[in-house]
Amino acid sequence: MDEDVRATRSPCDAQPDEVSATTVLHASRGLLGVIARSVAEALDEVSLPQLRVLVLLCSAGPLRQGAVAEHLGVHPSTFSRNAERLVAGGWVRRADDPQRRHGVRLEVTEQGRALVERVSARRRDAIAEVLARVPQERRRAMADMFEEFSLAAGEPDPRDMQTLAL
Repeated sequence: MDEDVRATRSPCDAQPDEVSATTVLHASRGLLGVIARSVAEALDEVSLPQLRVLVLLCSAGPLRQGAVAEHLGVHPSTFSRNAERLVAGGWVRRADDPQRRHGVRLEVTEQGRALVERVSARRRDAIAEVLARVPQERRRAMADMFEEFSLAAGEPDPRDMQTLAL
């Protein structure tokens, strides 16, 4: 089909799968807006890649520096500069690795955990505001659809998440 014709068709003219994909695309834009607004304040304190490290350490627990780099899909030497900045800023600390005699792990500090919790709380609040505009009788169906979508999509590749520093 000619691209000009596709661009001018309304979603109602599209095939069922196209309608679903277009609808989810629009929803994803809304969610990206929520995500962007939720991290905006944190960016006054840390960079997006640094925030991603804090989120990772909050969810995974203490990790070797090389393991963090691997999770993020970056070279360990590239990540080491980021780690230094996070340690210097008080966001993470180095701790002995009990499984390796000379090993060191990175762990999030209370300051770092508090920042991640503030971002998450802002995101939850923003999502709640959006959901409040959805008729109450449709919220359960919407939640079920998001759950199905999440299950079908699976866990994102960490490298994809790093692209957006999420």
